[in-house]
Amino acid sequence: MAKTLSEKTLRKSWLNWVSFGQQCYNYEIMQGLGFASSMVPIINELYPDDAEARKEALERHLTYYNTENNWGAAVAGIVASMEEEKANGANITDGSINSIKAALSGPLAGIGDTVTQSLVKTCLLGICCDMALKGNALGPILFFVLMSCYTLGLSKYVFDQGYKSGKSSVTRLLAGGRMTAVTEALGALGLMVVGSMIASNVSVSTPLVLNLGQTSVAIQNILDTICPKLLSLITVFVTYRMVNKGVKPIRIILAMFVIGIIGGLLGIIA
Repeated sequence: MAKTLSEKTLRKSWLNWVSFGQQCYNYEIMQGLGFASSMVPIINELYPDDAEARKEALERHLTYYNTENNWGAAVAGIVASMEEEKANGANITDGSINSIKAALSGPLAGIGDTVTQSLVKTCLLGICCDMALKGNALGPILFFVLMSCYTLGLSKYVFDQGYKSGKSSVTRLLAGGRMTAVTEALGALGLMVVGSMIASNVSVSTPLVLNLGQTSVAIQNILDTICPKLLSLITVFVTYRMVNKGVKPIRIILAMFVIGIIGGLLGIIA
């Protein structure tokens, strides 16, 4: 009789991965133990009466593995499908399973780190931190809810797709430039959020007044005519440049304090 994984077991496997994929993270096998943990419900259902088969199945997953947790759930789904086929007598070796894990972990890590860490999380933090700075208590709550919906919803979807469609689901995802288009769109959104945060939360201005005979001209009014919040924008760009050059954040912060104090005493910066 063919062995088929139940929905309950697949759900346990997904929850194990998304919740504990980075448990006992170490430099020897990275997420190897976390991945093996996610396979425990799969292995127990496929080999309920064969302790030796369960032992071998766990050992083949206690190897080096590292990816981004949310998008990497697709690999857990694919491997669950391969384990099911192997338990039903398919000619699937330990090497082929680990090869699939190694081949897909890199591309999915690249997608996950770009989309989740650099774009989605940055955009949500930008919006919710701005709410919190304005005294809205819903800011941190909204971030928690939205980020949880994203991580749980995405990881469950790609896990299910990986199990149902196998490695071809990831191949279709990576083909045709679809992820490039999504990444570029989210990148543009992220830049808009950062721009709005600069305008709302970074306040750098000058009280200098230029006296020309009987006429007084405020320098800040001239700068605002050229580009509103120009000094704030320059401050952010200079800070960003220093960070990219490897200047330690503590030195940048101390430099800001010194420049701010001296500039304030001289009446140059407000």
